[in-house]
Order: sequence, then structure tokens, then C-alpha cells
Amino acid sequence: MNTYDDEPDLLARTRKGDLDAFNSLVERFQSPVYSLCLRMLASPPAAEDAAQEAFISAFRSINSFRGGSFRAWLFRIAANACYDEIRRRRSRRTRSLDEPRDDDTRPIDVADPAPALDERAEAAELGAFIQDALSRLPSDQRLAVILCDVQGLDYAEIAEATAASLGTVKSRISRGRANLRVLLRAGGELLPTRFRQASEGQNDATL
Repeated sequence: MNTYDDEPDLLARTRKGDLDAFNSLVERFQSPVYSLCLRMLASPPAAEDAAQEAFISAFRSINSFRGGSFRAWLFRIAANACYDEIRRRRSRRTRSLDEPRDDDTRPIDVADPAPALDERAEAAELGAFIQDALSRLPSDQRLAVILCDVQGLDYAEIAEATAASLGTVKSRISRGRANLRVLLRAGGELLPTRFRQASEGQNDATL
């Protein structure tokens, strides 16, 4: 469980309406919350809206936080904001056949600024490929995998963030990882050339 030394003080001040204290919490968790929303929704604008909604909701309901992992509590609020957006997308799809699918993705630039342009493009292509596979997981498995493998939460925090038992959390992570491997292997021909060749080499070595 990742807790900062000044977190209890910031939370206590936030409960008293101290916006500066809450802004300190926002600055601390803004990046991981946005990352969670982006990987859940695969849309930067939607992720920004969901993250903003999550922080507003967190501030309004701060008195409902009863202790434990604030990070897990905040991620639970962010996950709910993402689920709300997913439900809105599904509702819009029933009214328009032209509405993009829930698993439509936008390329996510995961490249380091240092590499050459072609390497950045390749990294972005790989990131988009992985995001597409991740977006095809059932939302509960997707959330569990993101919280564990991307955000680094332990099982107890994930259980708290998803309001699920430890057994359910472990099952979702296991099934999510297995399904993700299947999706990545099935779409291997869409990988950037260098990664596809490496994957094929590994497959040949196992024959």
C-alpha cells in the first residue's frame, strides 16, 4: 500500500474545506487517475472528462472516506466515472449505428522523447496495438489488470477499489491476463515488424 507521510494531514484539511490541501492531492494522483481512465476508455478527451469528474466527486464525498488506502478509494471513484461513460456510449450506440464501438481506440504515444522519429512511431503503434487488445477485455477484467499491472496496486487495494473479494480480484486478474495473451497472439500480424519478427522467432523456437 502506497501512502505518503503527509496524506493524513492533507485529508484532514480537505475535510475542513481546504482547497489547497485537496489540490495537493490532485497534483499527486492526477497522472495515475488519468492513466487509469485513458486505458479504460481509450480516448484522451473522455479520459480527461472522467478524471475531472472523479476528482470533483472525490472532493464532494471526502467525508465518506473512512480510512484505508486513499489511492484505492480514489481509483474506485475514477472507475465508476469510466463505467458511467461506457454506459453512455452503449446508450448512444442504440440510437445510432454510426457510433464508434466501445473498444474503438486512438493511438497512444507511449514513446520516450529521446528515440528517433521512426522509433517513436513504432512505439506508438505498439502502444495502440496493446491498448486495442486491452479494450477488448470485459470491463471488470480490464480494470483489474490495469490496477494490478499498470498502477501497481496489491490485491487488497484492488479489492477495495473494486468492491470485490480477494478471490474475485485474483480470478479477474488471472482471466484478464489469459484473455489478453490470446488477443495479443491472435493479432500478432498487426504488430510492428520488429516486434512481429521477434514474436515469430520465439514461436519457432518452441516448435
